[in-house]
Amino acid sequence: MASVALAAMAIYSCDDSVSSIGISLTDEGDKLDLNPSTFSVETRTIVADSVFTLSSRCYLGQVRDPETQSDVKSEFTTQFRISELMADISDLDIVSRWDGEVAADSCEVLLYLSRPLDSKDSLEALKMQVSEMATPVEEGHRYYSNFNPRAQGLLRSGGLSKSKMFTYANLVDKDSLRATTGYAQNICIRLDEPYTDKDGKTYNNYGSYLLYQRYHHPEKYRNSYTFGHEVCPGLFFEVLDGLGFHSQVSNLLLRVYYRYREADDEKVYDNYFTLGATQEVLQTTLVTNDQESIRRLASETQHTYLKSPAGLYTEVTLPVQEIKEYHEYDSLLAAKISFQRINNESNDRRMLSTPSTILMVQADSLKSFFEKTRAINGKTSFLASFNASGSQNIYTFTNISNLITILWRNFVNGTAQNPNWVAEHPNWNKVVLVPVISSASGIEHDMSLTSTRLVGGPDNPNDPVQISVVYAKFTEK
Repeated sequence: MASVALAAMAIYSCDDSVSSIGISLTDEGDKLDLNPSTFSVETRTIVADSVFTLSSRCYLGQVRDPETQSDVKSEFTTQFRISELMADISDLDIVSRWDGEVAADSCEVLLYLSRPLDSKDSLEALKMQVSEMATPVEEGHRYYSNFNPRAQGLLRSGGLSKSKMFTYANLVDKDSLRATTGYAQNICIRLDEPYTDKDGKTYNNYGSYLLYQRYHHPEKYRNSYTFGHEVCPGLFFEVLDGLGFHSQVSNLLLRVYYRYREADDEKVYDNYFTLGATQEVLQTTLVTNDQESIRRLASETQHTYLKSPAGLYTEVTLPVQEIKEYHEYDSLLAAKISFQRINNESNDRRMLSTPSTILMVQADSLKSFFEKTRAINGKTSFLASFNASGSQNIYTFTNISNLITILWRNFVNGTAQNPNWVAEHPNWNKVVLVPVISSASGIEHDMSLTSTRLVGGPDNPNDPVQISVVYAKFTEK
């Protein structure tokens, strides 16, 4: 049956011709009757509100969405990772001094940028604020895209606070450097102002604080957990002003520069240590957009939307009863469904890109999928990539027959035990389409700026969205 299912899906996806599969792939004594059919599918747009944001990718910036003419802003928090390879420096003769103690010559945060919304607007200036967290973002807590540490009083009063004007094109770096192969656009934030720690001790800069703790208390650098709880709880990067820049922060480094002298050597050496913000530590993204504009798009009925970050999903009501009724004794070999993208007719180069990958997951399992599972099982969760080749312009889920069977079984068992089961489980046959990305930690919400319209909706003027199925039944010849 497995091989027949694969053959049926392959041939059916080409020309919907399945008439000879049963005869050619089964035993002479039996015949496998294959029966294709199609059913209409209902879709509508729903508002995502906020989404689970513990992610391996951070975004920063504020732009005006050409579709809504409202501003979308992305900000983030991050912790820093302690490398197991970080060497002990407590026995070094550190030359850099301030007030009689070891000190850093300087300290900086480097934000490396990639995938900007529009690199042509490379000189649009924005102003950001970097602030120290009072406590770290904790494991085991559920953080969503409306998590705002400033609004919740989670920033340290009197702690590190630095504002910075910046553009996508880092004009501080020399032209010769920016022209080199492999150069990455970055924002450099110097943290060289005096800093007072939570115990009231003042240092000439933030790097001196980090160096002092590492020099005198190496146990606090034992791992990322102790570092986050005893030295640096993390930083919050927020946009204060400006419009026209939005980019992924592909890498983030906190770097401390100092000088030291080797034993019995008068020569002074320059050195530094680096703390990275990578997917091994916790990061959260704060998304701010105009909810009234989002709800206005959701109310449009002649199509549906996919929009990120924290924007719009497409809800799909699968005709499970129509598919399974009168076919209780047939095997459902294949169930294919496609969602056609509607071309964008705007010539505005700032239009948001099309989501490259979407997730189909049961509506009632949407939150738990991202909070707990984040893995595709081919039964209740599926992925589809956008196919823009030729005239395709489409997302296709090639076989969701397992999902149809599971939903039907839930319906049969539920209604047999409770006549009000359907009313109590209104989403039993509904799935949601969500823009996502894949990472080392699993499937995550796509927090980049994307948007597209799909054929469908309650008042769809185009051909109906349909699901194509293939039934199978063994009969004697």
